[in-house]
Amino acid sequence: MEVHTFLIYLAIILLAARIFGEVADYFKIPPVIGELVAGIIIGPSVFGLIADSEQINLLAQIGIIMLLFEVGLETDIGRLRASGANATIVAVAGVILPLISGFALSYYVFDFSLLASLLIGSTLTATSIGITLRVLRDLKKQSSREAQIIIGAAVLDDIIGIVLLAMLYDFSVSGEVKLWDTAKVLLSIVLFFIISPLAAKTVSLVIQKWDEKSKIAGLVPTMTVALILFFAWLAYQMGAPELLGGFAAGIALSRQFFSFSAFEEQEEQSKEFNHRVEEQMKPIIHLFTPIFFVAIGLSLNLRVINWESSFIWMLTGSLLAVGILGKLLSGFLLRKESLIKQLIVGTAMIPRGEVGLIFANIGLTTGIIQNEVYASIILVITITTLVAPFALRYMYAYAPSEPAEHADGEAEQNHH
Repeated sequence: MEVHTFLIYLAIILLAARIFGEVADYFKIPPVIGELVAGIIIGPSVFGLIADSEQINLLAQIGIIMLLFEVGLETDIGRLRASGANATIVAVAGVILPLISGFALSYYVFDFSLLASLLIGSTLTATSIGITLRVLRDLKKQSSREAQIIIGAAVLDDIIGIVLLAMLYDFSVSGEVKLWDTAKVLLSIVLFFIISPLAAKTVSLVIQKWDEKSKIAGLVPTMTVALILFFAWLAYQMGAPELLGGFAAGIALSRQFFSFSAFEEQEEQSKEFNHRVEEQMKPIIHLFTPIFFVAIGLSLNLRVINWESSFIWMLTGSLLAVGILGKLLSGFLLRKESLIKQLIVGTAMIPRGEVGLIFANIGLTTGIIQNEVYASIILVITITTLVAPFALRYMYAYAPSEPAEHADGEAEQNHH
């Protein structure tokens, strides 16, 4: 792509994201929906002003990494750990139920091949962590108890997705699943999550001392962005999704990290520094994250769908049903939560977004699935991505208030 073309594309993306986000907010619709719709309208589905490209996808990946950094920065480590068992239940059930039902539907009802059925089932297991967490942030619910369950489950969901992808790739190439290769991927991800927060905290202390002595403006955001991108690269090198590197860096720089780390004696001084990091990073985060959501809209080409095909509608309806029900049922396994909170957790896991697109594109480019099946999966991804934010806003309107201690913590965080 020529430089001048890229520049005008980027200008259109940023302007469209802002305009449609503002319009959505005016009508009490989650702004992320406006940004997704902006991508659909300026992309190949409607006006075709901008085509999906490698350069735009690169900026989009930086956007999701930045968003996950912000989520990590605002995550309460104590409550995230406390929700570990619940998050694991939701993540595992939210993978197994859609995977088995999607596979069974594809293999036994629609008579697809074994590999194609496994791929379709795997596509239904994905959760778009970016969309879910952006909606929670827009609703100012990112610090709620159920949000900690959702965050933990979404992170686990991404890890399971990577492992599934590795297994499917092995199966498509060699016709067998190599358990040792899969185990190595899983072990690398676990090691990354053990090592990275402490390593990031050590680096952040160096940045803090450097900032105290530096007379040049802009050191904090510059070095913080470098830290985030480095950990995103490190995550990839260790077999984890890049966006989890941003999350790990955010966790390490969060104010709540100190009581769980070896740096407790420097708590007050570091909390003040981390507040500055948060404030100075916000403009950068708010610049890049809309690009990610517009890029999802750009990647959806709704023109390729044969809207008159009964096969596509039957397949889409069936996959949509098992995909949504599988995620919703995972929320109902939380025995100690109210019905509305169970629904919120299950609904938050529904969006497929970019994760589902990765599986679908791999299936199409490798010839595992054909165009009609790909079009059906695109429809499922589009519907789940657009419906869940509406449903979450509606459910939160009827959800009971947080207990006093949780509300106080959230108010303090919003104050900062």
